[in-house]
Amino acid sequence: MAAEAAPLQGYDRKTASYQAKVSAYGQLSGAVGVFQSALSSLNSATAFKGLSTTVGNKDVLGASASSKAVAGNYRINVSQLAQAQTLMTSGMASKTSSIGLGGSTTLFFQFGSASGSFGLQGTGLSSSMLTSGLSNGSLSINGTAIATSSSTNSASALATAINDKSGTTGVTASVANIFSTFGDVATDAGGSYSLKVGNTVIATQGAGVAAGAGVTAASLDADLANSGGATATALAAAGITFTGSAAAGTLEFRSASGASVAITETATGVTGGAKTATGAANAGASYTSASSVTLAAANGNPITIAGTNPAAAGLTAGTGGSVLGGGFTQDASQPSGSVVIDSSNNTLQGVADAINKASLGVTATIVSDGSSNPYHLVLTSNKTGENASMKISLSGDGSNPPDAALQSLLGYDPGSSQSMQQTTAAQDTKLTVNGIAVSSHSNTVSEAIQGVSMTVNQVGSSTLNVARDTGSVKTNLQAFVKAYNDLSGALKKLTAYDPETKKAGALQGDPAAQSMISQLRRMLGGQITGLSGGLTNLGQVGITFGKDGTLSLDDAKLNKAMDSNFGDIAGLFTAIGKATDPNVNFVSSTAKTKPGTFDLNITNLASQGSLTSAAAVGGSTTISANTVWAVTLNDTTPSNAKNIANVTIPAGTYTADQLAKIVQSSINGSSAFSSNGTSVAASIDSNGKLVLSSSKYGSTSNIALADVSGSTVSSIFGGATPVVGTDVAGTLGGKAVVGSGQTLTGADGSDAEGLKIEVTGGALGDRGTVGFSQGYAYQLNNLATSFLGTGGLLTSVTEGLNNSIKDVAKQRDAFSAKLDDIEKRYRAQFNALDVTLSKMQSTQAYLTQQLAAISKNG
Repeated sequence: MAAEAAPLQGYDRKTASYQAKVSAYGQLSGAVGVFQSALSSLNSATAFKGLSTTVGNKDVLGASASSKAVAGNYRINVSQLAQAQTLMTSGMASKTSSIGLGGSTTLFFQFGSASGSFGLQGTGLSSSMLTSGLSNGSLSINGTAIATSSSTNSASALATAINDKSGTTGVTASVANIFSTFGDVATDAGGSYSLKVGNTVIATQGAGVAAGAGVTAASLDADLANSGGATATALAAAGITFTGSAAAGTLEFRSASGASVAITETATGVTGGAKTATGAANAGASYTSASSVTLAAANGNPITIAGTNPAAAGLTAGTGGSVLGGGFTQDASQPSGSVVIDSSNNTLQGVADAINKASLGVTATIVSDGSSNPYHLVLTSNKTGENASMKISLSGDGSNPPDAALQSLLGYDPGSSQSMQQTTAAQDTKLTVNGIAVSSHSNTVSEAIQGVSMTVNQVGSSTLNVARDTGSVKTNLQAFVKAYNDLSGALKKLTAYDPETKKAGALQGDPAAQSMISQLRRMLGGQITGLSGGLTNLGQVGITFGKDGTLSLDDAKLNKAMDSNFGDIAGLFTAIGKATDPNVNFVSSTAKTKPGTFDLNITNLASQGSLTSAAAVGGSTTISANTVWAVTLNDTTPSNAKNIANVTIPAGTYTADQLAKIVQSSINGSSAFSSNGTSVAASIDSNGKLVLSSSKYGSTSNIALADVSGSTVSSIFGGATPVVGTDVAGTLGGKAVVGSGQTLTGADGSDAEGLKIEVTGGALGDRGTVGFSQGYAYQLNNLATSFLGTGGLLTSVTEGLNNSIKDVAKQRDAFSAKLDDIEKRYRAQFNALDVTLSKMQSTQAYLTQQLAAISKNG
């Protein structure tokens, strides 16, 4: 049987040989995987175009640079950080008690910029102050005592005292002064001029008087200074005194009672006068010379008034403030939103929960201050910046007014009624870059320096250096060279013969391994086609083959290439597309895209779905209460409910521009659309018509409006018909392309297959060319994938070897089974022979006995 089993050794030798190759290919696959990983850092254009940033003071800011940045040195000075606006309601005894009568009331939130200043408007100064001044200690602002004395006996003097402490209080004071400018009065042939303080006329000028020949700042001051004159006597009789002078721009009238003084300027055919420069037209006006101060908080925070007698200064003890002389301009780019408050949620907690659930861009919380009415609803905008100030309006259901209690608690309009108190003002980040003023709505400042993004952390100064990131390029190329050499070394070891040990590598003479070596060297030794720059091969950046087949990197050549052709290095390694037309951008490619230059011709530009009003929008448009439209945006066939939403348009009277803003922000505030990433833009075109368009381009871009309640769609848009968007269309290299929105993709089977470009504008017809090249890293990555991927060379060979091992195992098992049969036959034969031999031995013994007996008897 040992002789019969000798062929088993052959099967074992075959199995060992196949397993050795499987192991060798496993090592080779690992080396290819490492090589492919090293290519990842070279297969992105940004790896070669990036810049590094060095920040002098990291406590002040951090920075990063994109490929669009330009090297340079910058000095950054941050003077203010962006912050979000916070509003607070007055206090309530309970957060769960009902507010109002429970009628349906809609809260509508708008976001934009508030004008005016935040502060306090003082009342008339007390008569005792005007007579005896303000004793020291009478007034403190934000915890700082204001130094006053007997000479603090006018609004101007009080403002000066307050402003002396503005560095610590953050509060400035001003006085309404109509004579900040007084131009020489001139009257034409039919003109006349009169200036009246209270009921006293202090200056007049008849027709045909030239500037400088009649009423001037100097003549006005002289007349007032004449204590025995008619003007001074009449003012004294009326209890009106004055300080300052018209010439100095400080003239201020005041009443003995501390009240403000009315001033009337009547002018016909007049130039010059109060608040009017010499030669400038003056139609006359009514003014107030106030015996009071106006306080403004620089940071928009509430002002705390205290002291022993703040009332004498026309101020009330306590903390407060509001927007003075303000207005509100909506930012159409910020979505608006609404929430309904009714009997189911008309508590402080219910309102907070409803606002938070509605995702309006506002966070609602309830704060308790520990007082007898401790609970305050606090609303904070989710965005920072001056353009994120809130306006909160309320409307009732149908023709019903909003709930009065909710209105008095929650209404807030910077230009009108302010039921809520601002506790933190919306403000921008403010900084200078090399002395140039820059502002940002957030603490992330982008594009103040081209291609650089800065994150501002605190007020202060820092330097910023932006430089080419040549170090990363060199590191990536060194890693590439090492990874290739490691792969080449692995291939060499597995395919070589060692004369000293007289042993061959597991893959010596293996055709798959030889094919890999051949393909890698051929690819690295070739040139890149389709490039428009000055670099086309690895040798130009210092990467060359040595006699032993390994790669080496010459630092001097690389540095020279980076100095002279830094922007072209990326094309050597990555897949890059570049269009000659500035309105055409390369997006992506596939492994099937062939290098080359393709002529581009555009036959149709992409458009957006839109709805344009049939007629020009009037200068004033009124939207009635409870106006709701059903908006369909970018719907499909068949229709999808997620593309349709009911949108509330807040009631009000709007100019054309305001109407466009409110419609845009209202639709974009719908969570149904924002969750889908869809939005609209509204504008007034050159014909005065309202244009509402989807932000999406292409044949799936559409928009439609339908009535639900309130003002009808037709009252704004007339009988206008929606227009569906179209896809861009054209050819690449004379071949058809697939258009979708603003993108064109090369069709299957063409050289430009998978090449995707974006056409953002321009004209129809020939649009230049689109060049595409595949760099070394891109090609090598595809080659490595062809080795390792499903159906790849290494995968296929390894699968074949494993199948061969299985076949040999089957052959060995079959032969082993055959050996069992042979052994059984041999044993059967042996047993039969043994029986026969036993019988023969028995016969022999018998015959021996018989012969012995015969011999004995004979």
